[in-house]
Amino acid sequence: MVVYAGQGDARRAMELLWRDRDGKEKRTAPGPKPELSVDLVVETAIALADEEGMDALSMRAVGGRLGRTAMSLYTYVASKNELVELMYDQAFGELADAAESDTEQDWRAATTSWAVRLWDFYLRHPWTLEVSQARPVLGPGEYRLFESLATVLHRAGLAPVRIRSAYGNLFTLVRGPVRTASEARRAEAVTGRAEDEWWYERSAELERVAPDFAERFPTLTLMSEQGAFDNEDMDKPYLEQEAWETFRFGLEALLDGIEAAIDAQERK
Repeated sequence: MVVYAGQGDARRAMELLWRDRDGKEKRTAPGPKPELSVDLVVETAIALADEEGMDALSMRAVGGRLGRTAMSLYTYVASKNELVELMYDQAFGELADAAESDTEQDWRAATTSWAVRLWDFYLRHPWTLEVSQARPVLGPGEYRLFESLATVLHRAGLAPVRIRSAYGNLFTLVRGPVRTASEARRAEAVTGRAEDEWWYERSAELERVAPDFAERFPTLTLMSEQGAFDNEDMDKPYLEQEAWETFRFGLEALLDGIEAAIDAQERK
């Protein structure tokens, strides 16, 4: 499932994304003070998506958790798509709060913390991976997260035109493997089969149908003999651990590249 932001009324959506969230929502119509609020609706929807996933998210389901009808929510949020935009940016605000505290660290340590926090964020809120990056939400949470990393890299000496590329690469580096990690966590619940059971059965069948596997794939066989495919953390699904190692290797390589770019910029 892919959700594209920006399908509703642009003026209304941007006003809601950038609304004053000091607990004093502006009233737009006369009458009794409403019992609900945009913040409460969004927070309830985030909790629902965290627990049950994006497929379970609907105006009716959110209303049910609040003891209200779906129709009663439309006073606050115009559509499910608009709700997802608000959820996405509000959730990212939580991440931005933490990222902003790292800006005074050494740039490499701060960037590592930023990326690891993003990894952990996606595992807490896996539904956010279904919101397409092709059309950003353009809310304050997203911008604050970008600003925190941009500040770190700018202070380190990375040229402004390179900061955008570094941000994009870091974001993509995290999103790819963490999607696999998230899916690995959900696999048993969705398929009804434990990971070990699945691997043992498939591996046995692979040996049966490809008895000449070692001759056909000598490098992969060497890697296996050297422990490249061993799961060192038995508390995590194998593919989650593999995804984490892929992420950390890629992160170190990318940080080396950023450091080289900074050094080259300083030599000019």
